[in-house]
Amino acid sequence: MANPPTFHHKARKRFGQNFLHDPGVIQRIIQAIAPQQDQHLVEIGPGQGALTASLVTSGGQTHVIELDRDLVPGLLASFTSYNNFHLHQGDALKFNFSQLADTNQKIRVIGNLPYNISTPLLFHLLSFRHIISDMHFMLQKEVVERLAAQPGEKAYGRLGIMAQYYCQVDYLFTVSPGAFKPAPKVDSAIVKLTPHQQIDSPADDIRQLEQVVKLAFSQRRKTIRNTLKSLFTTEDFHQLAIDPTLRPEQITLPQFISLANYLAKR
Repeated sequence: MANPPTFHHKARKRFGQNFLHDPGVIQRIIQAIAPQQDQHLVEIGPGQGALTASLVTSGGQTHVIELDRDLVPGLLASFTSYNNFHLHQGDALKFNFSQLADTNQKIRVIGNLPYNISTPLLFHLLSFRHIISDMHFMLQKEVVERLAAQPGEKAYGRLGIMAQYYCQVDYLFTVSPGAFKPAPKVDSAIVKLTPHQQIDSPADDIRQLEQVVKLAFSQRRKTIRNTLKSLFTTEDFHQLAIDPTLRPEQITLPQFISLANYLAKR
């Protein structure tokens, strides 16, 4: 593992900055990613370059996207001598990731994501899933729990259902606040998202699936007969072999897809 660079920068609250500094955690993340020389690596929010150092020295083409202009000089000073390092100053939420992939090589995405943009950024990246081989993210632990949650679990909901529709979700490990400067007030976790090569049971209309899931969880303590009564009758549920007295957190992804497809056909 390469030693991360050191340059002074005060973390900005408006950018949700918490800089990773724990060498043990950095090494564990890099081991999970296992970057290779022939890969296209894309790091969102490199900060002070804690992970960037190991990504660049792996030999892979390393693109970093940094919103904070004040971090750019330090990143350039640390890595501009590497011909495989490419810096893009801008907002990852508006970034066109397809420009970083070529016909032969999908991109691998890495990031310590600010908590305030993590969910919209995940959905933005999922729109580029056809050019992404995998994604490794540091997120608020609660968000990772929601992404990986299974039916019947408290954290199961809209975010996890839609993420799992598109990806295999793997909760890798938890990271304590002390691994960062400044230390956040909550635990973080590393998650790996691997877009499905092919979705086994695709929804006929993805917007219908999103609508059904969103409405189902709008009142999670109620049964789906109540939360989805504007879309389905009790007879509709019986036709689909779904118990209308279940709560939304008890409904599986395939069942949500069958509800959406029923609606789309009707």
